[in-house]
Amino acid sequence: MKVEDSKPLISIVTVCFNSENTIKDTIDSVLNQTYGNIEYIIIDGGSIDGTVEFVQSYGDKIARFVSEPDKGIYDAMNKGIALATGDIIGILNSDDFYIDELVIEKVVKEFERNIDCLYADLVYVRSENLNKVVRYYDSSQFAPSKVAYGWMPAHPTFFVKKDIYSKYGVFRTDLKIAADFDLMLRFLYTHSLTYFYMQKPIIKMRMGGVSTSFSSVWINNIEKLRVCKDNGIKTNIFKILFKYLAKILGLLRL
Repeated sequence: MKVEDSKPLISIVTVCFNSENTIKDTIDSVLNQTYGNIEYIIIDGGSIDGTVEFVQSYGDKIARFVSEPDKGIYDAMNKGIALATGDIIGILNSDDFYIDELVIEKVVKEFERNIDCLYADLVYVRSENLNKVVRYYDSSQFAPSKVAYGWMPAHPTFFVKKDIYSKYGVFRTDLKIAADFDLMLRFLYTHSLTYFYMQKPIIKMRMGGVSTSFSSVWINNIEKLRVCKDNGIKTNIFKILFKYLAKILGLLRL
């Protein structure tokens, strides 16, 4: 991608595994951004379908590409963060894609507020119709004081300055689903980092991934209880489950 040295370098990290059916939308949504100073890093977990060959077909449009076995999605994210040289880091999974080509331009503009982090809304779509929104994730529901209820901003919309990861750590690899909750809890609640909420959707997420499957909900909530306990936050399963009432409102909003 074109590099403009006068602008902040934005590192986008995509982690994938056997993602040949979805990753094209992800990659194209990054490469089509109007913002010129993007470092795109893809971390593959050793795919055995056509993912590796497809990513390689983009040549030097991908700044760094690693394909090797890992210890899970959060280990892969940590690898990408370690490789990133940008001023700001965003993580875009291989089931997700930016809603339009102006997303990074707008994100960079908001970081002129001298903030540490930024998050926004996202919408869920189905693979058979990427233009039909089936659920709206309203990150305005989040506040640091709500972590005891399991609230978190939409993680795929989360952008963080590189030095924050260096100072406060990366993703826990002993958690299967809730390491993003743990990370944002530490950043926004424990360390009270400055942040800005963009009140608009910036990402489309396909239904059916790890974070959207019904089978993962219970594990996610149990891990959130563990994370709160590890960080000295008093809560219980009833508090954690209460947030689903608000999520129903997200469906009614459509």
